[in-house]
Amino acid sequence: MHNETNRRNFIRSLGLITAGVTVAPSFLASCTGKPTSETKPADTTATTMEKPKELFFKISLAQWSLHPALFGGQLNNLDFPAKAKNDFGISAVEYVNQFFKDKAKDQAYLADLKKRCDDLGVTSVLIMCDGEGELGDTDAKKRKQAVENHYKWVEAAKFLGCHSIRVNAAGEGKREEVAKSATDGLRQLSEFAKPHNIGVIVENHGGFSSDGQWLSGVISGTGMDNCGTLPDFGNFCVNRTKPEANTMEAWMKTKCLEEYDRYKGTQELMPFAKGVSAKTHDFDEQGNCVETDYTKMLQIVKAAGYTGYVGIEYEGTKLSPEEGIRATKALLERVGATIA
Repeated sequence: MHNETNRRNFIRSLGLITAGVTVAPSFLASCTGKPTSETKPADTTATTMEKPKELFFKISLAQWSLHPALFGGQLNNLDFPAKAKNDFGISAVEYVNQFFKDKAKDQAYLADLKKRCDDLGVTSVLIMCDGEGELGDTDAKKRKQAVENHYKWVEAAKFLGCHSIRVNAAGEGKREEVAKSATDGLRQLSEFAKPHNIGVIVENHGGFSSDGQWLSGVISGTGMDNCGTLPDFGNFCVNRTKPEANTMEAWMKTKCLEEYDRYKGTQELMPFAKGVSAKTHDFDEQGNCVETDYTKMLQIVKAAGYTGYVGIEYEGTKLSPEEGIRATKALLERVGATIA
């Protein structure tokens, strides 16, 4: 009961329980500076409301934030752009290939998805690619196959109007061996993606890749300007317990044994960033992310001169996915405005 009370108090503090799911006008006014019927100045003739500050970045929605509904069949990939635009007011989306794994070469399907985005005025930003083999595999033949498995996603990304595909620099072996292999694999894939004007960007996604120094060295070693990073504020676990089974549920129960400093890591990856992932799990009653200092993190992002998309990726369980997305969006807008 205590946790549920805190949860509802937090949601109320964000104005997320007014009219079911809408954000309260008074909260929006505090974020943007726009007057509403609830925040009207006492003397409008004598008071000039401050013009809202523009954020130095753009906001997109990572599809993984809604993975429970997608895996459960309550939402499908084709309807994701409309969900982002109509439910959250977000006009840029980041896909996860798991949710249309067999459609990468289906031109009719991709054309339908593209038309829906165009009709809605939604931008397709990138495709997050998993399950296509390890680009850092120390076996040259397996690494080559992994590279070629990603070709179809480069082509799909080009068709949809994305700027990049997100890949993983995974591999088994010694630190230096995997680094050499990952550099080679990423270079090969980037060479294929270059004529398509598609970026190949790597997320800190566990293991060696969550070591900012290691990953920045790998990216630099490719020598390809279309190869970059997707710094994720929360994925800096370099060593975790092994799952009991090869399932999502088992993986979610694993625990991190060793974590790389997330602020140091983000700072090391930002010079190569072509995207940024705003990971959140839990919030306090003031709407701040519990595990990450967003003021500090966004200052790092801004200091790198980054002005692209920051993708909302909520992975918490105390709030529903919809509530978590709205809370993350409100946090980005509020903190972003203070350092604009």
